Amino acid sequence: MEWTIQELAARAGITSRTLRHYDRVGLLVPSRVGVNGYRYYNPTAVARLQRILLMRRLGMGLPAIAGVLAEEVDALDGLRAHIAALEEERDRIERQVRSVRHTLEALQAGVEPRMDVMLAGFNDLYKDEVISRWGEHAFQVSNDWWHGKSLEQQRAWKQDTEDLVAAWVAAVKAGDSPTSEHAQSLAARHVRWLSQIPGTPTAEGDRERSIEMVSGIGDMFVDDPRFAAMYDDEAGARFVRDALHTYAHTRM
Repeated sequence: MEWTIQELAARAGITSRTLRHYDRVGLLVPSRVGVNGYRYYNPTAVARLQRILLMRRLGMGLPAIAGVLAEEVDALDGLRAHIAALEEERDRIERQVRSVRHTLEALQAGVEPRMDVMLAGFNDLYKDEVISRWGEHAFQVSNDWWHGKSLEQQRAWKQDTEDLVAAWVAAVKAGDSPTSEHAQSLAARHVRWLSQIPGTPTAEGDRERSIEMVSGIGDMFVDDPRFAAMYDDEAGARFVRDALHTYAHTRM
């Protein structure tokens, strides 16, 4: 079975122009091109497009997606990873549905909804990751710290975070080395940023666990496609990881 480019575009909810662009950049080539010049796609090509669309949904750029697909040894492992990510997203949405339903039912009953329940599912995108890496205590303390901030304080914190990410991206584009003094100053700034979050080893002054945490965060930036997108692309994520690794093992 195969589809024409128009059929595939319609079923995928994208344009034929997008598919032709994917072909030009080598991201998704047709299964065959007919004598009439029409592009045709078989199930293998459609499966690859499914992967591309999933990664685009995670915010990844085309170069980063191409890198993931090129380095992938087993496509089945990639699909398993996508299923895990989608299941996490489904669980988060289900928590949001429950929290909004709680708010609706409380208001209909004329009682005050619980404030902590109202925000369940909206504030714990990385809850499972934090707990698995640093324990329940770290998540609970940092979560309480965040929700104890005023809206203005939360906005200021997010702006500081965005400024830090922008500085990392600028360093990559400037051609800096991860071991350069500038990159290491950014790594120091990143560690200071982490140390402001209660419950983390950096905040508690635990040197050995802090080194482990900073190195682990660097690895996570490369392993998790969400962070590759945050730092512009996979190369940016690798730059931050390498700079943090260097800083953790030579200056902490």
